Amino acid sequence: MLIRLLFLLLFAVTGLVRAEEPLPPEQAYRFFAQAIDAKTIEARWQIADGYYMYRDKFKFKLEGGTLGSPKLPPGKVKDDEIFGKVETYRKEVKILLPVDAVGPVTLKVVSQGCWDGGICYPPLNQEARIELAAATAVIGAVPPEPTPEMQSSAAPADESSRIANLFKSANLAEVMVTFFGFGLLLSLTPCVFPMIPILSGIIVNHGHAVSHLRAFVLSLAYVLGMALTYAAVGVAAGLSGTLLSTALQNAWVLGSFALVFVVLSLSMFGLYELQMPAALQSRVSDTANRQGGSLPAIAVMGALSALIVGPCVAAPLAAALLYIAKTGNAALGGSALFVMALGMGVPLLLVGAFSRSLLPKSGPWMEGVNKFFGVIMLATALWLVSPVIPLWLQMLGWALLMVIPAIYLHALDPLPPNAHGWQRLGKGFGVILLLGGAAMLIGVLGGARDPLQPLGFLRGGIAAETPVTAFERVASIERLDARLAESKTAGRPVMLDFYADWCVSCKEMERFTFADPKVAARLAQFVLLQADVTANSEADLALLKRFELFGPPGIIFWDAKGRRMDDLRVIGFQSAEQFLPTLERVQR
Repeated sequence: MLIRLLFLLLFAVTGLVRAEEPLPPEQAYRFFAQAIDAKTIEARWQIADGYYMYRDKFKFKLEGGTLGSPKLPPGKVKDDEIFGKVETYRKEVKILLPVDAVGPVTLKVVSQGCWDGGICYPPLNQEARIELAAATAVIGAVPPEPTPEMQSSAAPADESSRIANLFKSANLAEVMVTFFGFGLLLSLTPCVFPMIPILSGIIVNHGHAVSHLRAFVLSLAYVLGMALTYAAVGVAAGLSGTLLSTALQNAWVLGSFALVFVVLSLSMFGLYELQMPAALQSRVSDTANRQGGSLPAIAVMGALSALIVGPCVAAPLAAALLYIAKTGNAALGGSALFVMALGMGVPLLLVGAFSRSLLPKSGPWMEGVNKFFGVIMLATALWLVSPVIPLWLQMLGWALLMVIPAIYLHALDPLPPNAHGWQRLGKGFGVILLLGGAAMLIGVLGGARDPLQPLGFLRGGIAAETPVTAFERVASIERLDARLAESKTAGRPVMLDFYADWCVSCKEMERFTFADPKVAARLAQFVLLQADVTANSEADLALLKRFELFGPPGIIFWDAKGRRMDDLRVIGFQSAEQFLPTLERVQR
């Protein structure tokens, strides 16, 4: 039944994609302009797939100078139903305009084009302001006014924008296959790992009698709930301009979700037994036996996991959201996100398919399995609330999560002389956990705040904490503009980092990338600004929207001349080896 539902959903999405609506003219014909030298302006249009422009409909006017004869490239002859045989442009057109002017000028353009679907647009008026003296350009588009730091030339060419271009240049099947592959890659990131113990705990909680098929169906329900949520929230984010799931990243929501896992884990330790009244339990049991489990409830758990556990933005997710925001084509963007989430769910489906084989036969072993998953659920609860609790409390929690299982593994108990190999191996793991937990406790008491180096404070004269790159916080667009102007005057490049306390990839960047000695040496030559969007306030949303971002992590660069380097911006986590070449290119 679930498989049939999935096929029906895919067919419906395909139908929606085919029933595409025409784009607004400003999106179908994206206009840019730049001064390539003191006497020449290049006007350029990026034309969406399925749209074209008429060569003989271009009209140009220059305010602040004299305009020569435009140099239009030859077009492709088309037998048009309205205008007869005409020359047209598709994909892109560049027109050179000789000018006689000094200083800022305003280029006004009238153009006209049609959609292959049978609609012709009225004449479109667009304009650009251009500074000729320095031969620099400002993106011309209606309506936004150019900002001081705006770079011009081409549209952003970062990884997310390049992926977004896939939607325009590839067919539906290619887009779906590509995004499924992106999902497989994203399944290896920390934002997906916590879903594995969540799903494993659900399956184990159904008992040893769960069959292979039933375990797989439970996993499929969980993954479909997660995928539908990614698609729905992604579409809403693309249309609204912000990642809506970030609104759930607060202490109350994360704390409530973590409390559920604590309650479930305590029942696995045998402290109490979670069960409904006998009459209701009998009815639910009969329904579960007929349907293979409480599938709607598990699908809801998958949906909540997608919202709570995985709000970080990666390049493929940003690309789909960018495409939805620019074109309004929610059907294609949403279906790509749905397929991407299915790719992310492949490890979870494998857990469902093979977890039954990994469970031991009924007996004393099952008690150990329950305790193991109880610890895993406690670890998941601690991981969920870690962004909203102090670091010392996180370290204390991890210490207890190592010490308590060590006791269950008999780390403090003597082994009998005839102990078999598994008992000795378990005790060995228990001793390691006990030592690790003790080191963490000593570190907390000694003032250390680095979980990976809890005893660092014992090294005389050496800081216990990993050096942290110093950022200056900017909380508004006005403050950002002021600092950019100061940096341009000083001739220093700028890096703006978008950060949030709940963003796992942001903390990875701090821990592994910014702290790298080679990266830190490069960053010392930058003006380092940081926008903390943890609160998801109106000012935070305005900053994100200005740079077409939907959430952290995201990094924007300006060179020493104050030009924004849109082709070098970073979306998602990058290692130090990947990040260094970007810094070098900004400094050239």
